[in-house]
Amino acid sequence: MVGEDASPGKPVPADDRGLPPVLLALTLTTGLIDAASYLGLGHVFTANMTGNIVLLGFGLAHAGGLPVLAPAISLGAFLLGASVGGRLGLGVADRHERVVLIAIGAEVALLILAAILASAAHAQIGSVSAYAIIALVALAMGVRNAIVRKLAVPDMTTTVLTLTLTGLAADTIGGTARWRQSSRRVPAVMAMLIGALLGGLLEKHSLTWPLLVAAGTGAACFGVYALSHGR
Repeated sequence: MVGEDASPGKPVPADDRGLPPVLLALTLTTGLIDAASYLGLGHVFTANMTGNIVLLGFGLAHAGGLPVLAPAISLGAFLLGASVGGRLGLGVADRHERVVLIAIGAEVALLILAAILASAAHAQIGSVSAYAIIALVALAMGVRNAIVRKLAVPDMTTTVLTLTLTGLAADTIGGTARWRQSSRRVPAVMAMLIGALLGGLLEKHSLTWPLLVAAGTGAACFGVYALSHGR
């Protein structure tokens, strides 16, 4: 079974042992990023588009005082990023190391820009600067999701956990052999939970901090992955 919503294309080489830890670290940054956007930018997700679609529906229904523009901007930027990532990911199986590094590098750059804007503009919910931050982060997440989908690493989607949790519950009932097959699922769930916890704590002090920590984690992933492949 490949990752959630994985591309049916040719998977990356199975001997790339450096890739799953990088994807696990990026899963942690998802918690940081969505904590920043949901708590600091007005009930909007920039990584989890399933939740964003639901929030957009609530907003259109004028339910709960939820916004419409913020999730719409996030969704549009995410789709643009996914389109760019889809183009970048063409033939990913033959050059996946370079594609992964480009995608992580782009994500780090966009997150740093978002953090600088958050710090300089003291972004308030509903402001132009807040919408710009939402767009920058969602753009980065769109690129990442498109590349991760092409990589098709089992149980490593980095932004959504519904099927991961389903697989964890469904497959482990069969016994120890099935449990071993879920060795990536528990760390993925814990990584996002820890990221959200850290993001929630950091956002209490400043919107800038969870974005900076996410960018720093991404930069560390870039360095470790580049070194592991002799680049």
